[in-house]
Amino acid sequence: MKSPELKYRPKGFYIGGEWVAPQSGGSFSTFNPSNMKKIGEVPNATSADVDRAVAAAKKAFPEWSQVPIKERARCLVNLAKAIEDNIDELSLMDAVDSGNAIVGMRGDMTWTADWLRYCAGLITEIKGQTFSQGPRHLNLTRRQPYGVVAKINPFNHPFRFCAEKAAAPLAAGNCVVIKGSDQAPLSSLRLGELCEGIFPKGVVNIITGDGAIGAALVRHPDVSRIGFVGSVPTGRAIARDAAEGLKRVSLELGGKNPIIVFPDADPKKAASAAIKGMNMNRQGQSCSSTSRVLVHSSLREAVTAELVKLSEALPIGAPWLPENEVGPVVSEKQFKRVMEFIESAKKQGANLLTGAGKPKDPELSDGLFIAPTIFDNVTPQMRIGHEEIFGPVMSVFSWDSYEDMIQVANGIEYGLTAAIVTNDLAKAMETAERVDAGYVWINSNGRYMGAPYGGWKQSGIGEEECFEEILSYTQVKNINMRW
Repeated sequence: MKSPELKYRPKGFYIGGEWVAPQSGGSFSTFNPSNMKKIGEVPNATSADVDRAVAAAKKAFPEWSQVPIKERARCLVNLAKAIEDNIDELSLMDAVDSGNAIVGMRGDMTWTADWLRYCAGLITEIKGQTFSQGPRHLNLTRRQPYGVVAKINPFNHPFRFCAEKAAAPLAAGNCVVIKGSDQAPLSSLRLGELCEGIFPKGVVNIITGDGAIGAALVRHPDVSRIGFVGSVPTGRAIARDAAEGLKRVSLELGGKNPIIVFPDADPKKAASAAIKGMNMNRQGQSCSSTSRVLVHSSLREAVTAELVKLSEALPIGAPWLPENEVGPVVSEKQFKRVMEFIESAKKQGANLLTGAGKPKDPELSDGLFIAPTIFDNVTPQMRIGHEEIFGPVMSVFSWDSYEDMIQVANGIEYGLTAAIVTNDLAKAMETAERVDAGYVWINSNGRYMGAPYGGWKQSGIGEEECFEEILSYTQVKNINMRW
């Protein structure tokens, strides 16, 4: 498969407002998962590069934290404009480097620009409180930034998470060190070029490397606050390392999310919601994907038939072509992982309805494509019934008893999202209250800026995409004064 040539070549790490080579001189290759051809070389950081990036952020912090809030807001707005001015290039870069559909990547860029403006508009709302203590006595609180914030990001939203997740700490007056994904690293370094001339030197610093670099960032004594998006095992490791320094962490982790279909639902609408919620434009590589379909037995045949019909109609192919909705998974390691889950499902007795391998199109044979896959007769004991796959695989469960269904929905370690499809408002609200999830949809899809997004149980710590996220990058100081 012939792919567009990306003209961008990394200049090095973006540290202290300058482009610097890795101290080891090392690099790693990034590949196009659509054809497994090499895109280029990316600088590979060591702990020495982490030290340089953190030192640059620490040096810039005193001045940045004192920059007038209107000027901080202006920087965020200017970055939003720069993203919009380069939306075609950034979207194509992420589509080629990560395999995600370009339509979804354009949506990522738009969301990121909107989020930067959202944070800019709320900077003036980072307020304290006053308390009445009697005559000649004043008690007040102020919110002050932490200092150096480490942001460690995954591959499924390569550019969006690097830029979006830095906005709240920057708005609060912190400096950031961003580690982009080593599986789709190009756009994280391109972000550094967009930041040039917008932020003072050292306010934004960007490095690339493997998981060891993330660990070095978390353990660094001058890093005061950590934000991570990724898997549960890595999140646990970060929490352990951060605990040594009693550092505040935000963790947006995995999900094995149910979509619950009640007997009064329209089968076609329910199946459509499940397919849309599965985020096939990222091959199901999304922590919020509705990978468990819990359908009432009276609708099982109708819903599964529609699921198969819709999934087989999804256009799969080169992710840089706007007509395609499903591209390849991000890496060979991820491809093998998904296929192992598929084989385990077959061995454990799940009923394969469609997919489970590479598409028949010979044009796609060299890439890491997996046809959207649906299994029926899944039980909670099966691996695909309770483990996060992070691939285009859906599991259908059948239920008759409401209480049994709730047990299945809640009987896993995750608690990120849940979806409910019913016309019974009372039952919908009861289920929304009882399901273990931080974000619940009822007859709807999508997320809304300003509405808190975060997981329960092993799915994370903290809320994001809301004003509370900005506040979480501040520390409260109480000032008790008498005159």
